[in-house]
Amino acid sequence: MNRIRILGIDTSLRSSGVAMIEVSGRLMRALAYGRIHNKPSLPHSGCLAAIHQEIDALITEFGPDEAVIEGAFFAKNVKTAMILGQARGAVLAACALRTLPVYEYSPRSIKQAVTGVGAARKEQVAKMVMQLLGLAEEPQEDAADALAAAICHAHQRGVPEALRSKPV
Repeated sequence: MNRIRILGIDTSLRSSGVAMIEVSGRLMRALAYGRIHNKPSLPHSGCLAAIHQEIDALITEFGPDEAVIEGAFFAKNVKTAMILGQARGAVLAACALRTLPVYEYSPRSIKQAVTGVGAARKEQVAKMVMQLLGLAEEPQEDAADALAAAICHAHQRGVPEALRSKPV
């Protein structure tokens, strides 16, 4: 049976969720998940370096076939949007340097794929992630979002290629 590993990332400057799942047919299992936690005292440049290094380390350790990142949203605060863009850039650069294709899905699409409801609350997403992956305990919020992104992409891989999301 064909197996694929998907790296899911929920990007943020201070607390990026990361997850690695393995998909074999209709079966999905979590290989690792957690978050990249950057202390408030760390300057932005240090946070970006840490994000890049951690993503690179995950790619080295698990050898994913594809990565998925939550799509940008429209922030009311321009500064917040710019900081998120910088963090996303660190992730995209780490993946690009390893020639790892990155796919992008909107928060609504990810929630829809995992819960069936595009406006689902974070708690609902975490509980469904637990069920879908057979986890013993509820993952931390950022990690749950990263797992949900990976699950969304796993579902999308079953869609005909012409209708599928293209790499970023």
